[in-house]
Amino acid sequence: MARKIPVKIIVQLKDAGISQRMIACTRKVSRNSVSEVFRIADSEEIHYQDISTLDDAAVYKKFFPNKDADSAAFAVPDYEYIHNELRRKDVTMALLYQEYLAKCNSEGLLPVGKTKFYDDYDEFTRLNELTNHLDHKPGEAVQVDWAGDTMHYTALDEKKQVKVYLFVVALPYSMHAYLEPCGDMKMDTFILAQVHMFNYFGGVTRKIICDNLKAGVVEHPREGEIVLTDLYESFGEYYCCAIMPAGVRKPKQKSSAEGSVNTLANSFIGATRNKEYHSLEEIKEDARKWLEAFNRKPFQKREGSRYEVFMIRPS
Repeated sequence: MARKIPVKIIVQLKDAGISQRMIACTRKVSRNSVSEVFRIADSEEIHYQDISTLDDAAVYKKFFPNKDADSAAFAVPDYEYIHNELRRKDVTMALLYQEYLAKCNSEGLLPVGKTKFYDDYDEFTRLNELTNHLDHKPGEAVQVDWAGDTMHYTALDEKKQVKVYLFVVALPYSMHAYLEPCGDMKMDTFILAQVHMFNYFGGVTRKIICDNLKAGVVEHPREGEIVLTDLYESFGEYYCCAIMPAGVRKPKQKSSAEGSVNTLANSFIGATRNKEYHSLEEIKEDARKWLEAFNRKPFQKREGSRYEVFMIRPS
């Protein structure tokens, strides 16, 4: 059911001198709706004192007498169907809205506007704790990074601690993860870890979104073309995928990887904190076992697991 415009509170805030933009932001109402209430209030010379004793439904009817107060005349989109369709390759929200309009037209129903169509889908994904498919597509991109925290093992022959770095990966759509302990963060190691990553996932994504790595990125200007090292560029060409370093000071571009770094790396380090390692291979063996358990662990707030979402093959 469509959410009614909170006319009464908008008029109250209007009379208090609050701007349309601020009302829209704080009350979670579209700016077009706020603007319409402002327009009617001005043209009809309606002030808050004139409606203060009326309930919300009466105020709404006073401003919009020709609209059904519960919006029953509008055809409510099937957002569960829309959510599932967005999993499919080349299906966009714009296409689904056009199909929705065509269906309404053929059945003689009144469609909701495009903005509301998009906004209510966002609300559907939020309430149901689902991944918004407008942001991510299966197999579209993989996000890679080095964890900030490190591990170590004690070399028995030299009796010294050797630092171990954690290469961490996330597929944004499913959040299916990959982790690999490495002896260094050199370019050869970084590329080999990504080869292992693709082998683990059983396929190649269209894009690799990485941190602003000094080993792989020669130049990353705010404007202009990003320059990769010859080796990293050749790697991308071999696998036919675009390598896209996250923008400078734009961590949201790799938010899924950052989240997996904090969750996966910290969990693995914490779980093995009391274990003494004597080789990199020992850590790798434990990491492989831990990774399988992590990916198959059920989500806390929705059904399934990273592995189960990853295994769904959109038609």
